[in-house]
Amino acid sequence: MTRSAELYACLYVREFPAQAMLRLRQKIHNQPCVVMEGEPPLQYVCSLNSKARTLGIVVGMTRVEIDAFPSAVLLTRSLKEEAATKAVLLECAGMFSPRIEDVKQDRSFLCVIDIAGTETLLGPPNILAQKLLTQVHALGIRARIAVSSNFHTAICLARDMSLRTAITVVPVDNESVALEPLSLAVLNLSEEHAETFSLWGICTLGTLSELPEKELIARMGQEGKRLRQLAQGVLPHLFVPVETVFALEERMELDSPVEQLDSLLFAMSVMLEQLILRATNHVLALASVTVTFSLEGGALHTRTVRPALPTNDKQIWIRLIHLDLEAHPPQAAILSLMLIAESGKTSKTQLGLFSPQLPESMRLDVTLARIRAIVGDDCVGRAVLQDSNRPDGFRIEPFSVPSGPIVEAILDQTPTAMRQLRPAEATTVILKGQKPDAFFFRQKRYVVEHAYGPWLTGGDWWNSTLWGLEQWDVVARGNDGAALCCCLVRDLMRNSWRMAALYD
Repeated sequence: MTRSAELYACLYVREFPAQAMLRLRQKIHNQPCVVMEGEPPLQYVCSLNSKARTLGIVVGMTRVEIDAFPSAVLLTRSLKEEAATKAVLLECAGMFSPRIEDVKQDRSFLCVIDIAGTETLLGPPNILAQKLLTQVHALGIRARIAVSSNFHTAICLARDMSLRTAITVVPVDNESVALEPLSLAVLNLSEEHAETFSLWGICTLGTLSELPEKELIARMGQEGKRLRQLAQGVLPHLFVPVETVFALEERMELDSPVEQLDSLLFAMSVMLEQLILRATNHVLALASVTVTFSLEGGALHTRTVRPALPTNDKQIWIRLIHLDLEAHPPQAAILSLMLIAESGKTSKTQLGLFSPQLPESMRLDVTLARIRAIVGDDCVGRAVLQDSNRPDGFRIEPFSVPSGPIVEAILDQTPTAMRQLRPAEATTVILKGQKPDAFFFRQKRYVVEHAYGPWLTGGDWWNSTLWGLEQWDVVARGNDGAALCCCLVRDLMRNSWRMAALYD
């Protein structure tokens, strides 16, 4: 028999609703936990962890029966968290092969990865399976992996809980031998077929594969032939891959409304750790994180934190998010939270051999966040001139690092610095021939030696903020001989003079 070119790795996660809920709740990992489904008072257990199973809890128990186990932690099933966890697992599987088929399951997650031809890149099947299992464990999920040249054989072996190892690799053409001792439960039989096989005394796939094909078809139809081929490990399959999307999102539904932000920091820390892990696996960093809270009453509270450079430092992100939420707290109790991250390239800094060490940019981001929490978002950043002649015609933009090469401007002369007075200080000006001749500033009299101007500006004639200014740049000298270079502004609407700026 020729060697098959097909090779599949099946990733199976048992009790998926429970594992999806516990992935971001590390505080209760070591406690018996059950996931309840349904509307009160008709709730029942749909999933549980191993510690709850050791207490005697089984799937299908009602809320009244669960109350007999006071140590069990009750969680409400969240389809949104399960969808987010499923997307994370598919994304993890996509790191090993672009061909992935999602097999729909009720209380478990199962996907099959086409790994044919990956040996030269990722190593033999057992090494690939170990790498995949390590990545899945890093996501906080316990799983089983089975590798086989037959699609359905890999699924059956992954579903079998009697095997003590988390990884099973079946040699080529050895599928029937590997399937022989497995129970019929791995086939997900219907109740009718399970009852029929039980009456016949068929308990394992080995005994099922030995049944005569014609007699089996006569009694069960074509479904009997399909089940027999499954037991023999020879049933063919048309692979239907799905498209995986790389989206850095994490979501958590809270069991009860939360008003204190400090109590959410631990949950956000775990969510950020997962986002950073997934970004690192793709050799990326987090460029921004958007936090969205669902509040009581149906409102949403959204804040976006964007440092100057992308980073994967979890502590820096926690500080930035905490400072931002302290300055802009939600106005109601929080029901759920979602973190959406934007990926960016990892930042790199190359220093010269004799160059001094630069300060860490992330510490600067934390300092700026603290300043913004005190003075406001609109008061921290860099000033950008607006297309207007209005005094103070500028806006504040966040600090950013240019992506292109930095060009240093070389000036032939030392520039003059202007210190603008905010607010402008009122002054008295003596005119001579329509030009400033002397003025009083901060209880001192100055005589004008040189006056340049006037420059007339005005605008906004279409609204109530109409303005008109006459500006003079003057060089004056006080009674003590001290020189003063300044900018005098005359408000033509109010006929008043103000000291607008001082030149160094």
